Amino acid sequence: MANDAFHPFPCPLVAILRGLTPDEAPMVGRVLFGAGFRMLEVPLNRPGAIEAMRILIEMAPDDAVIGAGTVLTVADVEAVKDAGGTLIVSPHCAEDVISHAARNGMIALPGVATPTEAYRALDAGARGLKLFPAEMIPPPAVKAMRSILPADTPLLPVGGIHTQNMAAYIAAGATGFGIGGQLYQPKVEEATLKRSADAFMAAREKLLQGA
Repeated sequence: MANDAFHPFPCPLVAILRGLTPDEAPMVGRVLFGAGFRMLEVPLNRPGAIEAMRILIEMAPDDAVIGAGTVLTVADVEAVKDAGGTLIVSPHCAEDVISHAARNGMIALPGVATPTEAYRALDAGARGLKLFPAEMIPPPAVKAMRSILPADTPLLPVGGIHTQNMAAYIAAGATGFGIGGQLYQPKVEEATLKRSADAFMAAREKLLQGA
Protein backbone atom coordinates (compact mmCIF):
# COMPACT_ATOMS: atom_id res chain seq x y z
CA MET A 1 0.00 0.00 0.00
CA ALA A 2 1.46 3.34 -1.01
CA ASN A 3 2.52 5.83 1.62
CA ASP A 4 0.20 8.79 1.93
CA ALA A 5 1.90 12.01 0.93
CA PHE A 6 -0.23 14.35 3.04
CA HIS A 7 -0.73 12.50 6.31
CA PRO A 8 1.51 10.25 8.42
CA PHE A 9 -1.11 7.52 8.80
CA PRO A 10 -1.44 4.92 6.07
CA CYS A 11 -4.91 4.46 4.57
CA PRO A 12 -6.41 7.63 6.03
CA LEU A 13 -10.17 7.78 6.45
CA VAL A 14 -11.57 11.28 6.01
CA ALA A 15 -14.78 11.74 7.99
CA ILE A 16 -17.21 13.85 5.94
CA LEU A 17 -19.51 15.57 8.43
CA ARG A 18 -22.16 17.11 6.21
CA GLY A 19 -24.74 18.97 8.26
CA LEU A 20 -22.71 18.98 11.48
CA THR A 21 -23.92 21.71 13.82
CA PRO A 22 -21.90 23.47 16.52
CA ASP A 23 -24.09 21.79 19.14
CA GLU A 24 -23.29 18.31 17.82
CA ALA A 25 -19.61 18.95 17.15
CA PRO A 26 -18.22 18.14 20.64
CA MET A 27 -19.87 14.71 20.76
CA VAL A 28 -18.99 13.87 17.17
CA GLY A 29 -15.39 14.97 17.61
CA ARG A 30 -15.03 13.02 20.86
CA VAL A 31 -16.33 9.82 19.27
CA LEU A 32 -14.37 10.08 16.04
CA PHE A 33 -11.08 11.10 17.61
CA GLY A 34 -11.53 8.36 20.19
CA ALA A 35 -12.06 5.79 17.44
CA GLY A 36 -8.88 6.86 15.69
CA PHE A 37 -10.08 9.23 12.96
CA ARG A 38 -7.55 11.96 12.30
CA MET A 39 -8.90 13.69 9.18
CA LEU A 40 -12.26 15.45 9.44
CA GLU A 41 -14.02 17.76 7.02
CA VAL A 42 -17.14 19.82 7.57
CA PRO A 43 -18.80 20.68 4.23
CA LEU A 44 -19.54 24.36 3.91
CA ASN A 45 -22.93 24.03 2.26
CA ARG A 46 -24.82 23.77 5.54
CA PRO A 47 -25.42 26.44 8.22
CA GLY A 48 -22.95 26.56 11.09
CA ALA A 49 -20.18 24.70 9.24
CA ILE A 50 -17.35 27.10 10.07
CA GLU A 51 -18.24 27.26 13.76
CA ALA A 52 -18.56 23.46 13.96
CA MET A 53 -15.16 23.16 12.31
CA ARG A 54 -13.66 25.58 14.85
CA ILE A 55 -14.94 23.43 17.69
CA LEU A 56 -13.37 20.31 16.17
CA ILE A 57 -10.07 22.15 15.72
CA GLU A 58 -10.05 23.23 19.36
CA MET A 59 -10.57 19.69 20.64
CA ALA A 60 -8.50 17.82 18.05
CA PRO A 61 -5.39 15.78 18.90
CA ASP A 62 -2.12 17.32 17.78
CA ASP A 63 -1.82 14.92 14.85
CA ALA A 64 -5.29 15.63 13.45
CA VAL A 65 -6.01 17.41 10.16
CA ILE A 66 -9.26 19.38 10.20
CA GLY A 67 -10.86 21.46 7.50
CA ALA A 68 -13.81 21.92 5.21
CA GLY A 69 -15.50 20.22 2.32
CA THR A 70 -17.54 21.61 -0.58
CA VAL A 71 -14.98 24.40 -0.85
CA LEU A 72 -15.92 26.12 -4.09
CA THR A 73 -14.17 29.49 -4.13
CA VAL A 74 -11.01 31.27 -3.07
CA ALA A 75 -13.15 33.15 -0.55
CA ASP A 76 -14.13 29.81 0.97
CA VAL A 77 -10.46 28.92 1.32
CA GLU A 78 -9.84 32.19 3.13
CA ALA A 79 -12.72 31.55 5.51
CA VAL A 80 -11.39 28.10 6.36
CA LYS A 81 -7.86 29.46 6.83
CA ASP A 82 -9.11 32.25 9.11
CA ALA A 83 -10.90 29.66 11.23
CA GLY A 84 -7.72 27.59 11.59
CA GLY A 85 -8.56 24.80 9.16
CA THR A 86 -5.84 23.16 7.10
CA LEU A 87 -7.77 20.75 4.86
CA ILE A 88 -9.52 21.96 1.68
CA VAL A 89 -11.78 19.39 0.01
CA SER A 90 -13.75 20.21 -3.12
CA PRO A 91 -16.20 18.21 -5.22
CA HIS A 92 -14.53 19.43 -8.41
CA CYS A 93 -11.21 20.48 -9.92
CA ALA A 94 -11.09 24.25 -9.41
CA GLU A 95 -7.50 25.22 -10.11
CA ASP A 96 -7.76 28.64 -8.46
CA VAL A 97 -9.05 27.04 -5.24
CA ILE A 98 -6.31 24.40 -5.31
CA SER A 99 -3.47 26.82 -5.96
CA HIS A 100 -4.69 29.31 -3.34
CA ALA A 101 -4.86 26.58 -0.73
CA ALA A 102 -1.41 25.31 -1.69
CA ARG A 103 0.11 28.80 -1.50
CA ASN A 104 -1.22 29.09 2.03
CA GLY A 105 0.27 25.80 3.13
CA MET A 106 -3.09 24.03 3.22
CA ILE A 107 -3.87 20.52 2.00
CA ALA A 108 -5.91 20.63 -1.19
CA LEU A 109 -7.89 17.48 -1.93
CA PRO A 110 -9.99 18.26 -5.01
CA GLY A 111 -12.55 16.02 -6.61
CA VAL A 112 -11.61 14.48 -9.96
CA ALA A 113 -13.17 11.83 -12.17
CA THR A 114 -10.85 11.72 -15.19
CA PRO A 115 -7.10 11.64 -15.88
CA THR A 116 -7.33 15.13 -17.39
CA GLU A 117 -8.81 16.53 -14.19
CA ALA A 118 -6.30 14.58 -12.13
CA TYR A 119 -3.30 16.09 -13.87
CA ARG A 120 -4.76 19.58 -13.80
CA ALA A 121 -5.31 19.23 -10.07
CA LEU A 122 -1.79 17.99 -9.44
CA ASP A 123 -0.29 20.75 -11.57
CA ALA A 124 -2.24 23.30 -9.52
CA GLY A 125 -0.80 21.96 -6.27
CA ALA A 126 -3.18 19.26 -5.06
CA ARG A 127 -1.68 17.05 -2.36
CA GLY A 128 -4.09 14.20 -3.06
CA LEU A 129 -7.06 13.40 -5.27
CA LYS A 130 -10.64 12.76 -4.22
CA LEU A 131 -12.08 10.28 -6.71
CA PHE A 132 -15.66 11.48 -6.87
CA PRO A 133 -18.28 10.21 -7.18
CA ALA A 134 -16.82 6.78 -6.51
CA GLU A 135 -20.06 5.17 -7.66
CA MET A 136 -18.95 6.24 -11.16
CA ILE A 137 -15.31 5.26 -10.59
CA PRO A 138 -15.27 1.53 -9.75
CA PRO A 139 -12.06 -0.30 -8.82
CA PRO A 140 -11.11 -1.13 -12.46
CA ALA A 141 -11.22 2.58 -13.28
CA VAL A 142 -9.11 3.37 -10.22
CA LYS A 143 -6.57 0.78 -11.35
CA ALA A 144 -6.38 2.40 -14.79
CA MET A 145 -5.92 5.88 -13.31
CA ARG A 146 -3.31 4.62 -10.87
CA SER A 147 -1.28 3.21 -13.76
CA ILE A 148 -0.80 6.63 -15.37
CA LEU A 149 -0.51 8.90 -12.34
CA PRO A 150 2.64 9.56 -10.30
CA ALA A 151 3.11 6.54 -8.06
CA ASP A 152 3.00 8.53 -4.82
CA THR A 153 -0.29 10.31 -5.59
CA PRO A 154 -2.82 9.71 -2.80
CA LEU A 155 -6.13 8.51 -4.28
CA LEU A 156 -9.20 8.61 -2.05
CA PRO A 157 -12.51 7.33 -3.44
CA VAL A 158 -15.49 9.21 -2.02
CA GLY A 159 -19.16 8.37 -2.44
CA GLY A 160 -20.86 5.12 -1.51
CA ILE A 161 -17.86 3.81 0.42
CA HIS A 162 -18.66 1.21 3.06
CA THR A 163 -16.68 -1.42 4.91
CA GLN A 164 -17.44 -4.11 2.32
CA ASN A 165 -16.04 -2.34 -0.76
CA MET A 166 -12.87 -0.83 0.69
CA ALA A 167 -10.66 -3.85 -0.01
CA ALA A 168 -11.43 -3.87 -3.74
CA TYR A 169 -10.49 -0.20 -4.01
CA ILE A 170 -7.26 -0.68 -2.08
CA ALA A 171 -6.32 -3.60 -4.34
CA ALA A 172 -6.90 -1.33 -7.34
CA GLY A 173 -4.55 1.35 -6.01
CA ALA A 174 -6.59 3.57 -3.70
CA THR A 175 -4.71 4.81 -0.63
CA GLY A 176 -7.57 5.98 1.60
CA PHE A 177 -11.22 6.98 1.60
CA GLY A 178 -13.67 9.73 2.31
CA ILE A 179 -16.54 8.41 4.42
CA GLY A 180 -19.82 10.31 4.44
CA GLY A 181 -23.34 9.11 5.10
CA GLN A 182 -22.25 5.58 5.97
CA LEU A 183 -20.46 7.09 8.99
CA TYR A 184 -22.30 10.25 9.99
CA GLN A 185 -25.80 11.63 9.60
CA PRO A 186 -27.06 14.78 11.34
CA LYS A 187 -28.57 14.07 14.77
CA VAL A 188 -26.97 10.64 14.87
CA GLU A 189 -27.03 8.98 18.27
CA GLU A 190 -23.67 8.69 19.97
CA ALA A 191 -23.82 4.89 20.22
CA THR A 192 -24.68 4.58 16.54
CA LEU A 193 -21.82 6.85 15.51
CA LYS A 194 -19.41 4.90 17.71
CA ARG A 195 -20.44 1.59 16.13
CA SER A 196 -19.95 3.00 12.63
CA ALA A 197 -16.62 4.63 13.48
CA ASP A 198 -15.30 1.47 15.10
CA ALA A 199 -16.43 -0.64 12.13
CA PHE A 200 -14.60 1.57 9.64
CA MET A 201 -11.46 1.60 11.74
CA ALA A 202 -11.59 -2.18 12.08
CA ALA A 203 -11.91 -2.50 8.30
CA ARG A 204 -8.95 -0.13 7.89
CA GLU A 205 -6.85 -2.19 10.32
CA LYS A 206 -7.69 -5.37 8.41
CA LEU A 207 -6.56 -3.73 5.18
CA LEU A 208 -3.30 -2.60 6.77
CA GLN A 209 -2.61 -6.08 8.11
CA GLY A 210 -3.01 -7.43 4.60
CA ALA A 211 -0.80 -4.78 2.98
